[in-house]
Amino acid sequence: MRLPLRSFSIFRSLFSHRKQTSHPQRRGLSGVGMRLVQFHRHGEEGSIRVGVEQGDGGLGVVDLKAFDPSMPSTMRELLGLGDEGLQCAQRALSSGQCVLQRSDIRLLSPVLAPEKVVCVGMNYRDHCLEQDAPIPKEPIIFSKFPSAITGPYDDIILPPESQEVDWEVELAFVIGRRGKHIKEEDALSYVVGFTVANDVSARDWQMKRNGKQWLLGKTFDSFCPLGPALVTTDAVKDPHSLGVRCLVNGDTVQSSNTDQMIFRTEALVAWVSKFVTLTPGDVFLTGTPPGVGVFRKPPIFLKKGDVVECQIDQLGSVINKVV
Repeated sequence: MRLPLRSFSIFRSLFSHRKQTSHPQRRGLSGVGMRLVQFHRHGEEGSIRVGVEQGDGGLGVVDLKAFDPSMPSTMRELLGLGDEGLQCAQRALSSGQCVLQRSDIRLLSPVLAPEKVVCVGMNYRDHCLEQDAPIPKEPIIFSKFPSAITGPYDDIILPPESQEVDWEVELAFVIGRRGKHIKEEDALSYVVGFTVANDVSARDWQMKRNGKQWLLGKTFDSFCPLGPALVTTDAVKDPHSLGVRCLVNGDTVQSSNTDQMIFRTEALVAWVSKFVTLTPGDVFLTGTPPGVGVFRKPPIFLKKGDVVECQIDQLGSVINKVV
């Protein structure tokens, strides 16, 4: 799906409602915010690069490896370097050198092939109410295979095995350093940044098939559009007061705010790290607000030709055509 250039910079300031809260300790580079991306140049589809967006996503992209050839080519490797990698990215951005024009590149998911894609079910109260489900007392955790991840402007592929493919706009965050048994008050220091996700879901496979285990219905190829950038924690004023919206063919189908989440970022990091070691590049999808298609009367599902836009204030939009 080829988009006009202006689509990369729209939907940046969709919501004005914000609530200021104090934060626990942040990761390194306090006070310095960046928008990190993965991309390849047109004609070089096999060559992944890491970049830093200039401005608020509407200008050029600084090619990190061109600025410093010792830097890695993937986001996961960059995050594995810890503060050293982020500091190099900041120097590259400040230099104003090695800038590529938007027309010369294709944005990829900001993280590819993470070790884990951790998903949270029923994490908005109104989403529980729309399906007559009880409010969970502890996080409901499931997963997608990393192969489900696709780019912010790539197509969503309707699988012939499903007739009930649905949308779910979600706030996602990415782990920046290794940790186990992380305390909730320290949790944000393990988060490198936030991005936008669409937890595309085949409801027939999620709710009726496969013993009603969610995995297969959530993990078809292309069922996790992610992006457009990994916005570092210092660039997000308050991740728990962000406007969240999903549109299908221009019509708003979901509209909420992350302040409605039951379990916030800190609680999710602390909970999941009780069970598994978190590593740089791990992706968390934090749950969807009400308005999904399956619980509408009558239910509505995606069809070929639809365009789904998932938007989150301060982070941007993923815009995906259904094919």
